[in-house]
Amino acid sequence: MTAVRASDVAAYVFCARAWWYASQDVPSQNAPALEVGVAWHRRHGRQVLAAGCLRWAGYALILLSLAGAAAYMTWRAIG
Repeated sequence: MTAVRASDVAAYVFCARAWWYASQDVPSQNAPALEVGVAWHRRHGRQVLAAGCLRWAGYALILLSLAGAAAYMTWRAIG
């Protein structure tokens, strides 16, 4: 018995004929377009990752500036 993967179900629902061709190892006729799409998704994934890292860096800078402001106010109140 073979496991049914979610990607296979999605491919079948999208286009049963394309799923059948893929299951028979028939090469795709639009390989260049598929390669362009894969490259685009990789580039987009890197951009999303970079945006997430920048967001966390922004949070860290906000926290650091709040801590600096609290330290400065404490120093002014004591001194």
